[in-house]
Amino acid sequence: MHPTASRPGAPLPRLRIYNSLTRGKDDFVPADPTGKVVTWYACGPTVYEDAHLGHAKNYVSTDIIRRIMQDYFGFDVEFVMNTTDIDDKIILQARQKYLLARFKQEHVTQDGSVSDSVLAEAKAAFRQYIGKNLPSLPSDTNPDTFSEAVAKAYNEIAKPPSPSDEAAADQGQAPTVTELLLRAHIATARSATTDILLPYFDALHGAEVDSNNHDIYLELSRKFERRFFDDMTALNVLPPNKLTRVTEYVAPIVRFVEQIVANGFGYATPDGSVYFDIDSFEKAGHTYCRLEPWNKNDRVLQADGEGSLSKGKSMKRSENHFALWKASKPGEPAWPSPWGRGRPGWHIECSAMASEVIGSTMDIHSGGVDLRFPHHDNELAQSEAYWFTPDCPVQWVNYFIHMGQLRIRGLKMSKSLKNFTTIRAVLFQKEWSARSLRICFLLMPWQDGIEVTDELMKAVLDRWRHSSPKITATQELGIEDKHLLSALDKGKADVDSALCDSFNTSVVMRILSDLVTESNSAETLSDQTVILLARWITRIVTIFGLDPEGGLSNPDRIGWSGLEISSIAKPYVYPVSDLRDKVRTLACSGSVDHAAIAKLADETIVVASRAEDQSSKTFDQVLQHFRANVKDLAAQQAPTKDLLALCDQLRDVHLWNLGIYLEDRNNSQPALVRPLDKLLIEARAEQESAGAAKAKAKLEQEAREAEREKELRELAKVDPLVMFKDSVEYSEWDESGIPTLDAEGNAISKNKRKKLVKEWEKQKLRHEDWLATKDIRLSSPPI
Repeated sequence: MHPTASRPGAPLPRLRIYNSLTRGKDDFVPADPTGKVVTWYACGPTVYEDAHLGHAKNYVSTDIIRRIMQDYFGFDVEFVMNTTDIDDKIILQARQKYLLARFKQEHVTQDGSVSDSVLAEAKAAFRQYIGKNLPSLPSDTNPDTFSEAVAKAYNEIAKPPSPSDEAAADQGQAPTVTELLLRAHIATARSATTDILLPYFDALHGAEVDSNNHDIYLELSRKFERRFFDDMTALNVLPPNKLTRVTEYVAPIVRFVEQIVANGFGYATPDGSVYFDIDSFEKAGHTYCRLEPWNKNDRVLQADGEGSLSKGKSMKRSENHFALWKASKPGEPAWPSPWGRGRPGWHIECSAMASEVIGSTMDIHSGGVDLRFPHHDNELAQSEAYWFTPDCPVQWVNYFIHMGQLRIRGLKMSKSLKNFTTIRAVLFQKEWSARSLRICFLLMPWQDGIEVTDELMKAVLDRWRHSSPKITATQELGIEDKHLLSALDKGKADVDSALCDSFNTSVVMRILSDLVTESNSAETLSDQTVILLARWITRIVTIFGLDPEGGLSNPDRIGWSGLEISSIAKPYVYPVSDLRDKVRTLACSGSVDHAAIAKLADETIVVASRAEDQSSKTFDQVLQHFRANVKDLAAQQAPTKDLLALCDQLRDVHLWNLGIYLEDRNNSQPALVRPLDKLLIEARAEQESAGAAKAKAKLEQEAREAEREKELRELAKVDPLVMFKDSVEYSEWDESGIPTLDAEGNAISKNKRKKLVKEWEKQKLRHEDWLATKDIRLSSPPI
């Protein structure tokens, strides 16, 4: 079933969206009769751990599309998102942490000692862990014998990844999921962390936990929900218009399940669970598994969708039927229902909450590509079963959009594989900034996967560190203005076409980059032209969410925040940079006007006010020090090289040490003043390392040449008449000392003799030179 056809009279953009339902690009037509309101439901996170970069890819890509919909195309987007605050992962994690905390409390000692009973529990937990996760190890393996046992049983897998392994991974020979899991289990067992105790205590005491004590689970989910939205704020992701939580919608979920059963598409089992009947659904003329029909019978994906606590025998009628409501086992949280105490299945939550908030039809449903099957396919089936009316087709979602995955060495980022990096760790360590991550995702089609590498980060920052056109002082429009204004008009049209083509931001980013390059390559442009270009580019990058501090309310705003130095530094760094630019220009002008340089230094002092507090004092000192040095060199009529060396010292030492970078440009353009970033620091370190390596190689070469020279001097002392007579290879020589017979009395061959003669002649020349030098020294009169 395709989305509704275009509505006469509704002024809609020529927007086409790649739709997972049709696996093609469809014209976008909102269900709203006015064509203005767009309803959108996004699958949110399961909040039991900190969000990782894979989540960043999903939610930043979603945010980019949402911003384009509302700020470029002008739709009124009603954006609803959920957090899954109760499910199998949360139950396990929260219950295990609760049991561990209880164990610690029960075994606390005043002196901090560890009792024999605690040691016994730890050893038992260790045995259980390796027995389950590392079955190839001997059953009597203990922490003392673990490393040796692992080396024998998992020799190659246990080795830490080497540079050659990383190179092989880059060539498509990455380790398998099984190998990564084994490495993760080996690392956990070797470190002997509480990760070993958690499943042990859960197996022993998990069933004892009070199913009515929901706070055990909500304490965990609330903590990580809060941290998730902190991460989203750091990434400049807009908050949802409405947030739904599973635990706040249990009653609507129960009613939703009741209606599915009443419509004949669900059934209860004697244990108190309720399952979706796919067979009845298909017999009624519905299509199941519309998003990924090729995975319809994939038992691994189906089992993963049912959750880790649902393993084992069930009472459902068919293996491919899935849970709508799960009867709670002992130790699992439970809520009342007509079928007994239980909890919602995973897939039912979004169907019920989206239907409760949005209704029978929504425009857009989104999530990660890994949710297509079984999660979203099951959502579709449930919702169509709930809204079912005989002889009336149901279109619950018009456009399903799925964000491509972020991968590490070809594998999906996963907590279980230990191949994930949290968002907050990346931002704290400044490996990536929120802006560079967003640029990275903008450069790729949103539905495609992406492999994040250091090389990708370098490419992103190299191309987009400076994305604003330079400002000039020319007022009149010239030929270059007309060319650029024409390119701007074309760029606007091309950007519109790209955004209408399923939000093709990668094309837009290329257009913006080309316009900035063309602007900065021009010799002279009027302020009017540059301002028009800068305002338009600022608007587009703001729409894309690249400026967290900027908004669209001010049409005159230019540039984005975050690329400027601190306000404390500005009154001193900008004047000293300006003075440096002018000194460099005069120094390279051919005939250096030292009087003009001195005057510039005198005038600079009045541009910046005196330092008012300690934080600005260091910047003022740099300004005053540079100004004084410029005046000294001008008074000394210093040559160009000394003036330029002083300018380089300001850039490479004084300002660099204060975290500020001056980037010199061609065509007498002023230097760009920017805060230092990781890439600049690494580039300089690489440059210095290469310089040090080159200097070391030069010294080593000089040493080798000196040693060789010494050897040659010693060799020159040998008389060619005796040079071969010390060798055991020969037994007879001619009158010149050249061998005629080898050690066994055989005549020297012609070829061998030719080589010996050449060596003899070279040595004769060396020896004669040495004798001549010796004679000169001997004949020289004493001083």
